[in-house]
Amino acid sequence: MASAGQPEDNGLFAAINVTPLVDITLVLLIIFMVAAPLIVSSPSIKVELPKAASGDESQKTTLALTLERDLAAGYRLYLNGSPTDERALRTQISMQLEKDRELQAIIAADRGIPYGDVMRIVDLVKVLGVHKFALNTDPTP
Repeated sequence: MASAGQPEDNGLFAAINVTPLVDITLVLLIIFMVAAPLIVSSPSIKVELPKAASGDESQKTTLALTLERDLAAGYRLYLNGSPTDERALRTQISMQLEKDRELQAIIAADRGIPYGDVMRIVDLVKVLGVHKFALNTDPTP
């Protein structure tokens, strides 16, 4: 007969070993912490940005406009990584301004795009009511 203070010799050990679970969770956490900045910092559309000594890599935006050089059409316009045109851009900006009056925009244009085309997009953004915007540059070391 077994007493209350002594375990039986032929009984099962009914405790869960959580050490392997904690080890795997910590390894996955470290992997995600290392991989997240690499995924976020790489833009989806590769353009050759002009260099500027006063460039800042830490700017955050809610509206990303990209002008990619296209030999046939001059440039292609992207809004937050999705292809768009000026008419759709007007609609999207108007909708986003209704949600957030402090909307910010960063305009990234390929170095080979004519200055007039870039200024056309800048003017369009300003006319639509986005007063906080910047031109994206590639910071020089």
